Amino acid sequence: MSNTTTLSGNLTRDPEIRYTRDGQANATFGLAVNRRWQPRGSEEWEEATSFFDVVCWRDLAENVALSLVKGSRVIVTGRLDQHVWETELGERRSRVEITADEVGPSLRFATAEVTRSERRTPDHDGVGGRSDPVDAPSVGADV
Repeated sequence: MSNTTTLSGNLTRDPEIRYTRDGQANATFGLAVNRRWQPRGSEEWEEATSFFDVVCWRDLAENVALSLVKGSRVIVTGRLDQHVWETELGERRSRVEITADEVGPSLRFATAEVTRSERRTPDHDGVGGRSDPVDAPSVGADV
């Protein structure tokens, strides 16, 4: 089965980057996705907004944190992950977030300048690291 989704929307907050104990980068941000439609036989437009939490890992997380700010219009492709927990009062709660595979600027209403970043790779001893050119660019968006 496939669990892939693609959304376009605006960041509701600046990306927040953190690092795990073993040094893995993790960035999160909120995404507002607007929908607008005109019901049949009506001259009025209706709108709805859905809000999603997006999680990015490793190089993608660092590039997102360096490139995007609140209000940036982006396209996110990733998978839906549902988290379920129980509160102290015994109430069952859940939320769905998107774990991003790709994040890029939407060029529908803006332009972007692509800048290739360097990626860290472990050296032969497994200690430290060196920088190599990346196969995929990071994006600095003018949105």
